[in-house]
Amino acid sequence: MTVHIESKKEDIAEVVLMPGDPLRAKYIAEKFLTDYKLINKVRNMFGYTGYYKGKRVTVFASGMGVPSIGIYSYELYKFYDVKKIIRIGTSGSFNKNIKVNDVVLSEGAYCKSYFDQLFDGQDVNYVKSSPSLNENIKKAASTLNIPLKIGKTITSDVFDLYSSSMEKFKSNYPEEDYLATEMEAFGLFYMAFRLHKEASCLMTVVDSFYDKKSLTSEEREKSLDQMITLALDAAII
Repeated sequence: MTVHIESKKEDIAEVVLMPGDPLRAKYIAEKFLTDYKLINKVRNMFGYTGYYKGKRVTVFASGMGVPSIGIYSYELYKFYDVKKIIRIGTSGSFNKNIKVNDVVLSEGAYCKSYFDQLFDGQDVNYVKSSPSLNENIKKAASTLNIPLKIGKTITSDVFDLYSSSMEKFKSNYPEEDYLATEMEAFGLFYMAFRLHKEASCLMTVVDSFYDKKSLTSEEREKSLDQMITLALDAAII
């Protein structure tokens, strides 16, 4: 056990899917896994281990923001011998070529956080995701006929829609071709990089600065289920 995880080492699989929302972890276990069991409920950060198509998989919530996913990914990699983590979540976008419901695969995350400097004194703004894990995701996407948008993404400490000015928000970043914005991937990628593990991030775009489409609850569930299935299929390759 660690400070934040009550599980025994054997309770957690080598591959972990990591949504931010603990209730989404519960939803995934109940809908997609067989023979699953609750393996963590400390701070209501639910974790479940079960089987998907006969392969053992853990689904473990990260909470919101880089500090939270930094804690859980570090402990899973360092103390539970987890080899791969795929973050699955929702995102926004201010890229004209990205639409609501698009599924984005992050090749790397840019962030202006001090997380890296506080962790080990490094000054890093951009961290790549795992090329080999990304290839598994691309293979699974091809099999499932799920189109992917692939490229760089932004990890922000501020929910972009709440920024006082989108133009000021965008001016913090050196390029304009970022596909999506979210709040966790950089922390996960950084931990994987420092601990010599693998990490990737799949996101379903649910709001866009340019595409004002509004999703019904049924449409949102369907789009997220598609991304979850993709992540699970990639996890067992």
